[in-house]
Amino acid sequence: MEKIIAVTNQKGGVGKTTTSLSLINALHMRGYRVLGVDLDPQGSLGFSAGLDIENSETVYEVLKGSVPIAEAIVATDLGDMLPSNILLSTAELEFNAPGREYLLKNELTKVERHYDYIIIDTPPALNILTINAYVSSGALIIPMAPEILSLLGISQIRDTINTVRKYYNPDLRVLGILLNKFNARLTLNREVLELSSEIAQRLDTQVLETKIRTSVVVAEAPAHGESVLSYAPSSNPSHDFQALLDELLALP
Repeated sequence: MEKIIAVTNQKGGVGKTTTSLSLINALHMRGYRVLGVDLDPQGSLGFSAGLDIENSETVYEVLKGSVPIAEAIVATDLGDMLPSNILLSTAELEFNAPGREYLLKNELTKVERHYDYIIIDTPPALNILTINAYVSSGALIIPMAPEILSLLGISQIRDTINTVRKYYNPDLRVLGILLNKFNARLTLNREVLELSSEIAQRLDTQVLETKIRTSVVVAEAPAHGESVLSYAPSSNPSHDFQALLDELLALP
């Protein structure tokens, strides 16, 4: 498994933040030094980890150059976090200088030696923030919900990945498509699984063997400032995310 991984899909509501926080916490629980980076202006990753994102130094100040990255990173019980908030929504207009695609990569270079893994939560868009995540990462995970609409726009992700590979990061790979909110007993879920396999082929990747089962605890955990693993360790999604990490760590 690559050291820096971005969790990405321009479709909202597919479980990017849940996946990111669960992987961060699972790695932390196993003794790895892990950093979570929130590149979504909604700030959901930091909020879900229990941070006061409106009164914190954030990735926005880091990318702007007004705060050193080491000062913006916050240690939590779930793992270290570089939070975000709504100020980051100006990135597309504000970060317009040449080389803006490398802003995050340049900052992570200053701290990555302190971590075994860095997990980046991306916004539900294909914009300069997403490009920064792709340029910084060795690999991507693409979460999807078992809904037909969540499969739309995959060609846009493919085009963005190919552009980043061509101009900025030729070694970027897709670890796999992750199906969230999965219920194998539902016909639609099984149909989406088949379609996901076709999409995976187009992205030169796979549908990950582990599927994250649906449960109310996924929605409850962020309100308590916890991941699914810390909030409900015996739940199906908690077991699934641990199995997902096993699967990812075993990848060549």
